[in-house]
Amino acid sequence: MFPILCRYNYGRNRGSFAQICELEKRRARALSWPNDDYDKNRRRNTAAQYVRMSTEHQRYSTENQSDAIARYADERGYRIIRTYSDAGKSGLRIEGRTGLTQLIEDIEAGHADFRTVLVYDVSRWGRFQDADESAYYEYICKRAGISVEYCAEQFENDGSPVSTIVKGVKRAMAGEFSRELSQKVFAGQSRLIELGFRQGGAPGFGLRRMLIDESGRQKGILQRGEHKSIQTDRVTLVPGPEEEVAIVNQIFRNFVDHGQSEKEIAADLNARGTRTDLGREWTPPVIRQLLTNEKYIGNNIWNRNSFKLKKRHVRNEPGDWVRAAGVFEAIVDAALFAAAGAIIASRVRRFSDEEMLNGLRDALQTHGFLSGIVINEAPGLPSSGAYQSRFGSLLRAYKLVGFTPDRDYRYIEINKRLRKVHSNILRDVADGVEAAGGHVDHDGKTGLLTVNGEFSASLVIARCRQTSAGAFRWVIRLDTGLVPDLTIVARMDQANHATLDFYLLPMFDITLPKLRFSESNGLSLDAYRFDNLEHFFRMASRSSVQEAA
Repeated sequence: MFPILCRYNYGRNRGSFAQICELEKRRARALSWPNDDYDKNRRRNTAAQYVRMSTEHQRYSTENQSDAIARYADERGYRIIRTYSDAGKSGLRIEGRTGLTQLIEDIEAGHADFRTVLVYDVSRWGRFQDADESAYYEYICKRAGISVEYCAEQFENDGSPVSTIVKGVKRAMAGEFSRELSQKVFAGQSRLIELGFRQGGAPGFGLRRMLIDESGRQKGILQRGEHKSIQTDRVTLVPGPEEEVAIVNQIFRNFVDHGQSEKEIAADLNARGTRTDLGREWTPPVIRQLLTNEKYIGNNIWNRNSFKLKKRHVRNEPGDWVRAAGVFEAIVDAALFAAAGAIIASRVRRFSDEEMLNGLRDALQTHGFLSGIVINEAPGLPSSGAYQSRFGSLLRAYKLVGFTPDRDYRYIEINKRLRKVHSNILRDVADGVEAAGGHVDHDGKTGLLTVNGEFSASLVIARCRQTSAGAFRWVIRLDTGLVPDLTIVARMDQANHATLDFYLLPMFDITLPKLRFSESNGLSLDAYRFDNLEHFFRMASRSSVQEAA
């Protein structure tokens, strides 16, 4: 006899109490482990289930997929002993899908103790833009003697000519769905740009984000870190405080009328104690960005860069930009802005590789060392970003001019990678919580996450270090100053390329500001260890409760 858990989740499961209990009985039979007299024929029917949830529709929630797979397993005599899950993950690529990646790794390593993989349908396996990629991952399973069955499809995945043709069409349709959706989303976003609505990003110094409702009425200024909460609301730009608007115009006049350089303007602002909209000191690149941004003359520009279908970041040509002129209230005269643009354009020239390296050698001779700041502030030199783009990295450019930094810049590269991991996990947390019906507010200044307005969480990335004895260690520095209710610790793998696992540490139980982790940490700490963030998403899930008669 297996215990039956009847969950009153009326927001997700429809039907009578009896139907819910019957569903749980089937799930219990499918998920239960074999007993001692489990015969060999029954053992051959062990299966793993793979579920993936995107944000397309509620019918594709992992819970609903599991329900359908449980019914299929019960009818076919399968016993589900493993679950691989990707919650809130796009099916365009395998990158970031830890569930499918782990499934493939287990099969290739010979660790799979099941004979079949059950998937809801072809689209849950993936919406790969190359149908052959989807087939390749299924072939890895087949090569290891493990079949893949699609529970909601109308064909049997038995390798017959008919099933092969239908499956190929389904794979192509799954990929085409994402392409069509991408085009529709792009068209919708372009239309919003033309109407004068922002598609994200900080407003910039001298401007503010105004929240407006669907009828065009202003609802109030959005402060830094605040976002709209109603889908039909929109965001536009309005002039900021008068003193900031005056400073912006003074920057343009100093540049155009008085011939000051970006470096001189930044130094003057910093000496006066003026800070940017992000609370930082001014730098020449920030001044240059302000002088060239058309939002100050009321133009809305979008699609300078694109990342369609998660392929690669592309810097688009100006002809591909989406531009709407005069949709914001301008705070800088158009003639003054054009004059500044003409000055900057007159200085732009195409340097050859040798010219760039000669300029770098001159800077090295002048300063005795090189850095991104030295390059950006050197008159007549392209920006450090130009050197990175031309030569692949600053370190390669340094090597070409004979400069070897004293510091071990591998540490900097790892830091750069970890910052990207931090941003990706924050995005995954927000997507996962929202997919579970919750909501996350992110404080951009402190990094604190507030979930459903009920508890706070902080994210810490733990770098892996190897001791002289060859052991691996992780040092976790907790944000005790913020006093979060929960700290999400993401431990990196030995190469610091991907997350190894997660710890969900409650503040009431963890009081030390710094923790040292080894590969195994005992029950007092490893009780909080999880392979993924599914447990955290369940903590944040929301369910509507109806009063029972």
